[in-house]
Amino acid sequence: MIELRGVSKSYDQGATFAVGGVSLEVARGELLGLIGASGCGKTTTLKMINRLEEPDEGQVLLHGRDVTASDPQALRRNIGYVFQGIGLFPHYSVMENVAAVPRLLRWSQARTRQRCNEALALVGLPAGEYGDRNPAQLSGGQQQRVGVARALAAAPDIMLMDEPFGALDPVTRGQLRDEFRSIQQKLGLTVILVTHDMMEALLLADRIAVMKQGKVLQVGAPRQLLESPEHEYVSEMVEMPRQEAIRLDRLIQPEASPLRHSLATIR
Repeated sequence: MIELRGVSKSYDQGATFAVGGVSLEVARGELLGLIGASGCGKTTTLKMINRLEEPDEGQVLLHGRDVTASDPQALRRNIGYVFQGIGLFPHYSVMENVAAVPRLLRWSQARTRQRCNEALALVGLPAGEYGDRNPAQLSGGQQQRVGVARALAAAPDIMLMDEPFGALDPVTRGQLRDEFRSIQQKLGLTVILVTHDMMEALLLADRIAVMKQGKVLQVGAPRQLLESPEHEYVSEMVEMPRQEAIRLDRLIQPEASPLRHSLATIR
């Protein structure tokens, strides 16, 4: 579905590489978490998939076809993109924001309205109640939901998400994260989710790719990373959520518990 073959990107004519030789495969319907510290190259990697950045080396393929064979604008209109800044048009209504891509694709008015109604219903913002509101009239969580609805409006089968929940309060973040996972599974979306939060990746992703300094150190299912980290950095990344879970379990059950025992054995 999505394949990166030895993809590299430099911003200083090859003196250093923001991304260096990354190879990844994402299966149809899979949610891949792409995780690492700020500046590790994960957002650059994401942007090379929809040609917001062009690789200096390597290939990016969607459905087995090199993305450079597609017009960049046409490519982006068929890939959902959600990012932390939300980026809603402030002077457009909610409905107009969600309709932006279908209109660029020259869908009929009836088809556009029907699809926007469906997309807003999926994210829990019925068009009859929210469609005519402006973004400023919405909470941060509602604005992020509109951003997800806009990405879903053209019925893409691929979605790229760059820290989409990072600016939200913990309760809203957890709710929206769970809701999106349900939507993703229901629609069979293929998703790459960029995050710096290992707990978020462990809870959401089918597989996780850990990046450091432009390179992928390990790719595996959440349990695989917890049980068998292949790099010291990966071990450090999974240790924090493990310790948080153990401390929380001690607060809930001060005496020895199965959860703490099971977590303690995964080392």
